Amino acid sequence: MTTEWVPQACTLPTAERPLRVAEFDGLFASAVRGVDRVAGGLRLALTPTPEVAATVAGLAARETGCCSFFTFTLTATAGALELGIAVTDGHDDVLDALAARVGT
Repeated sequence: MTTEWVPQACTLPTAERPLRVAEFDGLFASAVRGVDRVAGGLRLALTPTPEVAATVAGLAARETGCCSFFTFTLTATAGALELGIAVTDGHDDVLDALAARVGT
């Protein structure tokens, strides 16, 4: 599993990066119902269950701990669950790589 797209700003130890990528890939494969590329980020429609919400919240919290250039917004409304993903200026390549992993 390649992680060359991970920027130098990421403080996650190199040995742990493939595991984190696998977590995102697992989430994308099991819970993503739709993807939209929006100005400044991505919007993922997710399977609206408490389990998915908890998984996403935990993953987002851990990811912002090592990659402060990410902003994750988890929204649950009217039976829908959505994850917004944005990056700071200069990290569009990371967002592009993440979008490719989701399958946009």
